[in-house]
Amino acid sequence: MPHASGHGRSGRSRFRLNSDGRRHPLENALSVCTILCGLIAFVAGFIPAAHSVASFLGVLGFFGGLYSQYISATTQERALNIVGIVASFVGVAFGIRNGGFLP
Repeated sequence: MPHASGHGRSGRSRFRLNSDGRRHPLENALSVCTILCGLIAFVAGFIPAAHSVASFLGVLGFFGGLYSQYISATTQERALNIVGIVASFVGVAFGIRNGGFLP
């Protein structure tokens, strides 16, 4: 029963966004952009001088992630979206706390 554990024929576990066997280029790109915006906003939120970057990228990642979650096709895309949305929310909250949207 190798398919139940998620391991392929080679015995290695790989993280793939297209687990259903079909291509989803738009959904994959939006998921990756959501996680990148979220991580950058999260890290920039801890730097008081980068509050504008954290605020703008946090809002972009949050709303882009919500749209990406809406059109996502696989569970792996949804997992990336949720992590990106939460990181974006925390990043924008820290960015607003440190000074807001304007430099």
